[in-house]
Amino acid sequence: MVTNEECIVFLLAKAYQLAHSNMKRHLSTYGLTPVQTLVLEAIRREEGSSATDIGKKLSLDSATLSGVLDRMAERDWVIKEVDKEDKRSLRLYLGEKARVHENELILARERSNEEILKGFSIEERVLLKRLLKDMNR
Repeated sequence: MVTNEECIVFLLAKAYQLAHSNMKRHLSTYGLTPVQTLVLEAIRREEGSSATDIGKKLSLDSATLSGVLDRMAERDWVIKEVDKEDKRSLRLYLGEKARVHENELILARERSNEEILKGFSIEERVLLKRLLKDMNR
């Protein structure tokens, strides 16, 4: 029988809880959630992307993403524009708050990552990231 200490689902869930909590703490000043910062990063990398494309890249269903985008647009983190060629599609851009706090958010993510990985050697960090990326293929 596999115990909790050996169950990969349990171990991943506990690691997620710790990492998510750490990131939330770093973002509390901005009133953003970790998912919202993922959305901002995706938009920053490809401004003008469609909401559908962002949802696919982040593995977020359309209902979840729609709610996230609505809350972010209300607070000027993102700008949603109807696509001129396809009125059913939204194009996403960084809002004023995202532009003003861009560097601070990048630093918050870096600090969070550093705290989460502080007990790991460089080799362990590289291996962990590679294994997690491999799991998500």
